[in-house]
Amino acid sequence: MSDSSFLHPENRYRYLDLIMAYFVTVLIVSNIASSAKIVDLGFSLFGVQMAFDGGTLLFPLSYIFGDILTEVYGFRASRRVIWTGFAALALASLVFFILKLLPGESQWENYAGSNAYTAILGGMSSGGIVLASLAGYWAGEFSNSVILAKMKILTKGRWLWMRTIGSTLVGQFVDTAVFVLIASITGVFGWELFATLVLTNYLFKCAIEAIMTPVTYAVVRKLKKAEGVDAYDVGVSMNPFGTEQA
Repeated sequence: MSDSSFLHPENRYRYLDLIMAYFVTVLIVSNIASSAKIVDLGFSLFGVQMAFDGGTLLFPLSYIFGDILTEVYGFRASRRVIWTGFAALALASLVFFILKLLPGESQWENYAGSNAYTAILGGMSSGGIVLASLAGYWAGEFSNSVILAKMKILTKGRWLWMRTIGSTLVGQFVDTAVFVLIASITGVFGWELFATLVLTNYLFKCAIEAIMTPVTYAVVRKLKKAEGVDAYDVGVSMNPFGTEQA
């Protein structure tokens, strides 16, 4: 007979695994979309062309999930999910890299071909985009989680809107700047797109966070009630490499 006291404390939560699954899905799909297409809205803002990679449409949701995780379950649970997403993204990149190396079937080569694969999906397996994605994601998500956890303690749990938006302003900037910088250094994007991609990605992602604030409020409220938890990370180490459990 199993003793529930030996189970990981997070196993008692009903929705944590579900949120993790959505988080990882958003992360992988948005990174594939980033490699697949750059969108141009056809106008400029402050002299900067409004163009962004396809992943920008979905990736902001990962920060909303990150806010919910940290606000409800605490930093240690969020850290576990962030590292899970990191591993999943690395695995996806490895699979796309192996597929690029394998020979294509003759009929597939006639209507699509290895050149088309490399041009569209090859970015998921190229060193530059993979390094940029992993580094930007890691730095941005942990920045967002740490700041939100610290702000929750300072505000004594009040003003959730200020905490989610404030942490996102920092996290999204770190994520976007690191991603575009590394992608530009490694030749994935031309330097002429640097300001455009940083500005448009940052503004769009932060706007999505602000617009979705009422939804974040509703989800946080329901989860806290359903799970019976409202974590405060007092005395908790904010080391991303920490191993202590929630």
